[in-house]
Amino acid sequence: MPDFIAANEPAIRLGFFVGIFAVVALWELAAPRRAPSQPRWLRWYANIGIVALNTVAVRLLVPMVPVALAVLAEERGWGVLNLVALPFWLEVLIAVVVLDLVIYLQHVMVHAVPVLWRLHRMHHADLDFDVTTGARFHPFEILFSVGLKLATVIVIGPAALAVVIFEVLLNGTSMFNHGNLRLPAGFDRVLRLVVVTPDMHRVHHSDIAAETNSNFGFNFPWWDRLFGTYRAQPELGHEAMTIGLDSFRDPAELHLHNLLLQPFKGGQGDYSINRRSR
Repeated sequence: MPDFIAANEPAIRLGFFVGIFAVVALWELAAPRRAPSQPRWLRWYANIGIVALNTVAVRLLVPMVPVALAVLAEERGWGVLNLVALPFWLEVLIAVVVLDLVIYLQHVMVHAVPVLWRLHRMHHADLDFDVTTGARFHPFEILFSVGLKLATVIVIGPAALAVVIFEVLLNGTSMFNHGNLRLPAGFDRVLRLVVVTPDMHRVHHSDIAAETNSNFGFNFPWWDRLFGTYRAQPELGHEAMTIGLDSFRDPAELHLHNLLLQPFKGGQGDYSINRRSR
């Protein structure tokens, strides 16, 4: 079973990616939360182009993806979960929750470490907020994230199924909570008790630094509440708030080649956590 999961992981992830992307994209057309400020074609060709480049970079430059390492860890008995006897369902649940916590901590880290913020700010420099923003990450940041996941897999020893479930959740919820979606306020209040909603995560893309440094969760909303980084609503409201970073307002920065060059442009800016502290 683990070998089957590892062998079919790319097809599984691609199937869920295409399906969830299509659902969220159609939902955005039917019930948008905000009017776009930029031409969709300009943003989408670059943001989807980044996804393609990231996929190629990971497959070419990373010798082993996390799910394959999970299979190896299980065979060799590596990791905490391979040293204790637990029901399989509980092992999977623990692994998914721990992996999600690691991604939350990674997200805080890339806002705090100057060189990592230079990579991550490409994600925040999008001038609109929709399903493609959820996959708009610099290739160097993706490689860093994969490396962190590999280290986590070695330490905790999750089942291969847990890693696949987590990756599908991470990709799916990232597209959902970056969606330009209008949800009823009451439904949003209930839903954000168990999953990060678009209204919750949109606050994180505000051009107000204190809001940029809040709501770091991707899948589960509990970490922000637990660690004091939760902010319920943007100061100016969702329709009036400004998306993006002050340093990258020129629409020319939305082109694919400029996205790739962005970490090497300008200074650190005033949005990273440590910069605000100083």
